[in-house]
Amino acid sequence: MSERLVILGSKGGPAIRPGGPSPTSSLLEIGDRRIVVDCGLGVSRGLVEAGLALSALDLILITHLHSDHVLELGPLLHTAWTAGLKHTVRVLGPVGTKAVWDGFLASLRYDIDLRIEDEGRPDLRGLVSIEEFGEGLVLDEGGLAIAALRVDHPPVTECYALKLSHGGRTIVFSADTAYFPPLARFALDADLLVHEAMHPAGVDRLVERTGNGARLKAHLIASHTMAADVGRIAAEAAAGHLVLNHLVPADDPGITEADWTREVRTTWTGPLTIGRDGLELMLPQQEQKGKSHEARHTA
Repeated sequence: MSERLVILGSKGGPAIRPGGPSPTSSLLEIGDRRIVVDCGLGVSRGLVEAGLALSALDLILITHLHSDHVLELGPLLHTAWTAGLKHTVRVLGPVGTKAVWDGFLASLRYDIDLRIEDEGRPDLRGLVSIEEFGEGLVLDEGGLAIAALRVDHPPVTECYALKLSHGGRTIVFSADTAYFPPLARFALDADLLVHEAMHPAGVDRLVERTGNGARLKAHLIASHTMAADVGRIAAEAAAGHLVLNHLVPADDPGITEADWTREVRTTWTGPLTIGRDGLELMLPQQEQKGKSHEARHTA
């Protein structure tokens, strides 16, 4: 299995528009694990188009329970089941994740029971393990370690950045957060830092297009990180590569990749990628990781 990060959905917020990107989700393949991070609308299609058989789902991580991160959790698992899933999939998420899953099962009870009886499928309810977590070590098995850091995303209190480490490589997902300096220490020396980002010139344009006026703008400013501040976090973390994701706005033709780059380059001079749906980045091998680490600390 290739070791890679695939941005399946690059958009911040739940709305979708014709020809636009999908809400947040990512695929991380590392150490023979297939890990989905967040399940925004479109994650099932994104995984299939990334070449992953849904019946091979392994581990799902949920950073928080905003709809653009969890709306397709149940549908993804159900679709994997109809595609031949026969082993247990583990879902790790904050408090409330089990209630989301249980609610989905209740809403699809007729279909699930019918397919078990009519098609001879195993019971979906026995194929999903939900484990709720808080801050600290979330998982440590088979060389894969996952840690969580509570970040600042009001009014949501259960929102966590995630750090995944395997074979000497570290990948950090910021989750949704306001500018949060402790994240830099959490992400120290990460090979990939996948961080949400908001473009200042795009905020008013987004609010005007979406509605909700001053209240939506106040939420965005209080709960998300401007692109220049993302660069500050990456620089303080001495990250190997910064990937912008959960872009706000992601579907405004007036805010281009060059615009995002100019904002981040005021504070960050290292490798930079602006996320887009379907973007694939290969993970460094352990030997390459050692060389890049040495170069960063002798520069």
